[in-house]
Amino acid sequence: MQNNSSDFERHRHILTVDDDAAMRTMIGNYLEENDFAVSSAADAAMMRQVMARGTVDLVILDLKLTSESGIDLLRELRATSDVPVILITGHRRDDVDRIIGLELGADDYILKPFNLRELLARIRAVLRRTSTRMTAQDGRHKHNKYRFAGWELRTKTRELTAPDGRAVPLTAGDFALLLAFIRAPRQILSREQLLVASRLHEDVFDRSIDVQILRLRRKLEANPSRPELITTVRGAGYMLAADVDAASPSPAI
Repeated sequence: MQNNSSDFERHRHILTVDDDAAMRTMIGNYLEENDFAVSSAADAAMMRQVMARGTVDLVILDLKLTSESGIDLLRELRATSDVPVILITGHRRDDVDRIIGLELGADDYILKPFNLRELLARIRAVLRRTSTRMTAQDGRHKHNKYRFAGWELRTKTRELTAPDGRAVPLTAGDFALLLAFIRAPRQILSREQLLVASRLHEDVFDRSIDVQILRLRRKLEANPSRPELITTVRGAGYMLAADVDAASPSPAI
């Protein structure tokens, strides 16, 4: 087989979570032939063990596990990690779990039966997209604390504090979406920009971002039906209608 892997891809660590041993072996062998390091897990316990042992660069997760919910495993991943996730789903008509998974923060999906070359292409695309986004953020955004309209967001710990001092929990999707807004205050952000920022796949119907916006408004707005912070700009997108103060990390002493 001709190997077209680049130095960027070589030895990236991929974790396959699937209770089908034959599927794990097939994917693992193919990815190893293309210079990826591969681990596999049949269930949540094995997934946790692999994640605890060291860096995982991408997870391939089958949503249709026999004894466990793939959606629950995705929620667990998103609560503890920003690792990119590609979902494997069984049928095109099985939309509900796929869309929920994407809204929870999965980066892409592939339908069974699939061509291994397509899976490889999707892995490469997600890794490159994630690397580009992280590099850009590292270069442009050195701040770790943001204040707006009495709220405070600490990016390192993902802690959001309300004006009255309450700690407000954020999902990974909430955090990514809010961060997109506070890094572009008083600027109109299109649904497409917000879909990318919140890690949703491009093929998802763009109204799915409206669901995420509603969830975020319920946490930020006194009256979500009459939003004053995250406002709708008809025909264009959404905007954070507040000024933002950013603080950089304190220098080490």
